[in-house]
Amino acid sequence: MAGVVHVNWYATLFRGDSFAAALEEITAVSLRYGASEYAVYRSRDDAYKVLQMTTWESHDDFDRYWYGEDFALWRADHQSWYQVPVLYVWHDLLVRGGLDPALTVGGPANGSR
Repeated sequence: MAGVVHVNWYATLFRGDSFAAALEEITAVSLRYGASEYAVYRSRDDAYKVLQMTTWESHDDFDRYWYGEDFALWRADHQSWYQVPVLYVWHDLLVRGGLDPALTVGGPANGSR
């Protein structure tokens, strides 16, 4: 079953813009490790709060990304740009929909309910 990993980041003071840009770059790298899609959201109410989301078929692929060299180097370069601890949460994808039928997973749109 596909999973979506959420990582809630909180940038340090005066680093909101630069941290969000850096996170956009490393999140795109997830595709090289097997992610099928990614997104980065920034709160409008709190410009230092950023949510990273990646979708995976395999938890092992996510682990290769999260603990791999690319992300390790990124964390080393940006360690003062965000607050710790940083914890990820794996969510099972149950349903996803939208106006584009290709986006629909599970639920009534494909007859699974």
